Amino acid sequence: MKRIKIPVGPQHPALKEPISLRMTIEGEVIKDADIRLGYNHRGIEKLAESKTYIQNLYLTERICGICSHSHTTCFAQGVEALLGLEVPKRGLYLRTLVAELERIHSHLLWFGIAAHEAGFDSLFMYTWRDREVVMDILEIISGNRVHYAINTIGGVRRDLDNSQKGRILEGIEFLKKRTGYYTNLGTTEPTFVARTAGIGLLPKEKAISLCAVGPTLRASGVPSDVRKDDPYAAYSELPFDVCTADTCDVLARVVVRVKELIESYKMIEFIIKNLPSGDVKVKAPRRIKEGEVVSRYEAPRGENIHYIKSNGTDKPERLKVRAPTLGNYPATIEMLKNGYVADIPLIFAAIDPCICCAERFVEITDSRGYRNIITMNEIKRRYPSRHINKDYIWPL
Repeated sequence: MKRIKIPVGPQHPALKEPISLRMTIEGEVIKDADIRLGYNHRGIEKLAESKTYIQNLYLTERICGICSHSHTTCFAQGVEALLGLEVPKRGLYLRTLVAELERIHSHLLWFGIAAHEAGFDSLFMYTWRDREVVMDILEIISGNRVHYAINTIGGVRRDLDNSQKGRILEGIEFLKKRTGYYTNLGTTEPTFVARTAGIGLLPKEKAISLCAVGPTLRASGVPSDVRKDDPYAAYSELPFDVCTADTCDVLARVVVRVKELIESYKMIEFIIKNLPSGDVKVKAPRRIKEGEVVSRYEAPRGENIHYIKSNGTDKPERLKVRAPTLGNYPATIEMLKNGYVADIPLIFAAIDPCICCAERFVEITDSRGYRNIITMNEIKRRYPSRHINKDYIWPL
């Protein structure tokens, strides 16, 4: 049978953000896949070089709208390590509280999208309705529902009172009951199980060799979680289990995330009931001595990495962000192979992709159509002013 290539994207009804998936198919079977980036690049890493560390908190928060706290925490704890700051324990507990609330919000959002891609729109509407509860809790804590702006260098910006604690526990109790319903429905409803079981297979060995992260890795039976392997914030003091599954398919990724919801509820209740007394932040200097650091964080989608290099000023010399979606792209190609064309949206959605988080600027095309690879050193040599063009286009 003849092999042909078909594009999915960069504009496609199944994709909420622009990315180009190129499929090589034989009949309805996918024989090979390729992912092309660069349709939504925003130049955030370069922009960070012209902003102060405090300004970069707000910039990194806008890397992603769903896991905004993940990026600010990863950035803030990296800067705190460079400064040698010891964040008050109460501040670390509150930072962890928002992290787990964000995980609940992200997993409920993903569960709804997975149900939608599988054709189960009733479950999609149920989960997104109940997701409003955790969004309201985040608004109670921070005043915001999307970008919480709770972090600062040296701790958190807001404290909790007893009234807020009570409302948080009420919301979590409601979500625990609803998650029990989702667990039963998502793992026993015949149509949903048939649509997700055996789809997007990623064997354990492949998951490890392709460096998959987060629920995608844990759904292949690998108990890897930064919160447990390299604890940060208050995670070393919290009781929780690393959730895994061993069927290595889309259904396993559903199971892992539902299990993680239950663990997050336990952690939040523990934090509220055992919140230490004291300050929530310490004062941090504006200028940071020369040095470099790698900060790791277990975002809802997986391991998030920020590399920060300081040069003694109030602005970083370099910020490098490796979002979890980028780490999962090689595994996604493996999952797509030998699947069916109709499975593409479900398999791709199963990694919970945030395309703009993972974007990379890799090439420039001149007026004659020639492609030119440009390095960061070459960009700095041609454009020494630390600022990038507002349209992110560098003519040759």
